[in-house]
Amino acid sequence: MKDWNSIGRNIRKYRKEKKLSQEQLAEIIHVSQNYVGNMERGEKIPSLETLVAIADALGVSSDVLLHDVVENGYDVKISLLNDEMRRLSSKDQKRIFELIEVEIRHSTQVK
Repeated sequence: MKDWNSIGRNIRKYRKEKKLSQEQLAEIIHVSQNYVGNMERGEKIPSLETLVAIADALGVSSDVLLHDVVENGYDVKISLLNDEMRRLSSKDQKRIFELIEVEIRHSTQVK
């Protein structure tokens, strides 16, 4: 089952990272502030045209906004996590990799 609400959560996340208010984003992409709020709450799914405008305004690719609803979304998520991991200390990286390795060993669906 696809998590369509994740699109709105991702829009909110990257909007906040850009330090934009809903009103500012709405103005940039030529929609109402209410519409931005509806998208972020998962009450509305943006059209392709609006999604592209949002991605451009936030300086991200559309696959970043859609990574939880597309089949190859985990490739994008892995890339995003990799970027986050690079910001951590070596000690924290090692600890996280050890946790991931344990989860992989115990996975019931290793390919």
